[in-house]
Amino acid sequence: MDPKYRPHSARLETRADGTMIYGSGYDMSAPARTTGEWLHRWAAETPLRPFLAERYGPGWHEITYTQALEQVRAIGAALVARGLTEQTPILVISGNGVDHGLLALAGQYVGVPVVPVAEQYALIHGAHGRLRHAIDLVKPKMVYAVDADQYGEALALDAFDGIEVVASRPGTNAEAIPFSELLKGDSTVDINAAHALVGPDTVVKILLTSGSTSAPKGVPTTHAMMCANQAQIADALPFVKETPPVLVDWLPWNHVFGGSHNFNLVLANGGTLYIDDGKPIPALMSRTLENLSMVSPTISFNVPLGHAQVVEALKKDKALRKSFFAELDMIFYSGASLPQDVWEGYEALAKAERAATPLMNSSWGLTETAPATLIQHEPTDRSGIVGVPMTGVTVKLIPGEDDAHRFEVRVKGPNLFTGYLGNPGKTAEAFDDEGFFITGDAMRFVVPGEPTMGLKFDGRMSEDFKLTSGTWVRAAGLRLDMLAHIGPLAQDIVVTGADRAEIGLLIFPNMKELEAEGFALDTASGAFTDQLLKGEIARRLAQRAREVQGSSTHVARAMILSDVPDMGAGEITAKGNLNARMILERRKALLDRLYDDADPATITF
Repeated sequence: MDPKYRPHSARLETRADGTMIYGSGYDMSAPARTTGEWLHRWAAETPLRPFLAERYGPGWHEITYTQALEQVRAIGAALVARGLTEQTPILVISGNGVDHGLLALAGQYVGVPVVPVAEQYALIHGAHGRLRHAIDLVKPKMVYAVDADQYGEALALDAFDGIEVVASRPGTNAEAIPFSELLKGDSTVDINAAHALVGPDTVVKILLTSGSTSAPKGVPTTHAMMCANQAQIADALPFVKETPPVLVDWLPWNHVFGGSHNFNLVLANGGTLYIDDGKPIPALMSRTLENLSMVSPTISFNVPLGHAQVVEALKKDKALRKSFFAELDMIFYSGASLPQDVWEGYEALAKAERAATPLMNSSWGLTETAPATLIQHEPTDRSGIVGVPMTGVTVKLIPGEDDAHRFEVRVKGPNLFTGYLGNPGKTAEAFDDEGFFITGDAMRFVVPGEPTMGLKFDGRMSEDFKLTSGTWVRAAGLRLDMLAHIGPLAQDIVVTGADRAEIGLLIFPNMKELEAEGFALDTASGAFTDQLLKGEIARRLAQRAREVQGSSTHVARAMILSDVPDMGAGEITAKGNLNARMILERRKALLDRLYDDADPATITF
């Protein structure tokens, strides 16, 4: 095995009741005390190395480690001078950017929590209810937006009355304080003394859960949680300490993966984060490809949709392919399983450029676990594996009543939170009597009886449902399977059938693909009725039915929806995932039509 990658090692104990206790075979390395240690270290050791960079005209605006430390200390002094403390958070309503990153680090440096929320909450009028919920939950004393005019409608909400507004570009907002004012610092503040009061247990970030099953909850995140997680990642992937990570990354900082995992991976190991202002959507993917043409990353993080688009671009652009693979140590996917054809596409392209294929892997974790808890850290030939426990983590696996090879997952570890913000009831529900966090996720061993082969994700326990026959349906796994079979015609899918006789699908289509294929986009009250389109979906469902047997996986009907999911109504979470529960609730009329064979939009076969 390549010495850059540490082979799996795991220990497994089986209790009398069948519960398994699963942990790493390695000891955990000592973590940093605070994120400030990383900033001081790299400012001393690599003062001129770029730390954060964002696009500026044809090139990049870069901040070195020395500049970052100086500016973080100045901003920190300005925050202290304003009387901000651990009890007076800063709400961030805009996306990733250098000023956002410096403000977050300044808050961590002096112990003022920063609360990043999905920028859609501010930019989409219908989502302002979510923004009001966040304000009411965390009670900020300052709000930051990169552009006060762009976010002007949100900043004008009465919920922001009495809250100081800071903007990198104040524009026409007379009340907004320029971010440059914070950069002036405050000479009356002893910044060294303020920083000395910050310790491992200081809360420096509050992240909101996705809100897919209830209103978003606040997860207080401490230095100890984030520092432990970076020690655990380095234990599994030693190459990140040997080669400072270089990322070209768009993943949003309001989500734990982009904002804690990736941001801190760069900072902890003295790397450089090039903030990608593109995204894997039609309007912005070309920007991501342009950014990748300018920087050779050492790690490529993306969601499966993004990876699929990168692979297609690499096939067509030899220069981009050469640059992309030049320094690449790892390709990492998250959010869902990577389609095997995308996996194999990367492998083939890499082999055409170099001798060794980068490590292709994933991990698993939650907002409450800061986030990485399981990780695949040795080479494998397949997608969908989330790996073995990270060092210091203990996993409790509870076998299912109807399937002894499917386990409910509960976890303990130094990267784990201690409770939800202002919600003792939800906190009590979140932990079992042994102190394990009840994740609600299900896993299976890749190879039963071989713990070092790791686990694979098998859905959310709350998404499972029963048909009227009493048969259990594993909705999460079935959704991924159906997306693979329906292919590019579907953007996403909601699996239906709870308390009904048959499994059905509500399909959100890929409109660009439908138009490219030339289907007539005739609709009837929120669903497409084109016979050719219905026939193509029916053909694919029938083909899958010939391959897969059993009532728990047999899809008998489908409907293609014409209206996109509504974030303002809660149909999309802050992570960008579908909120199936909300969709089924708000679109009950369509759900009922799905089970009416006479409806012109219903597809049966």
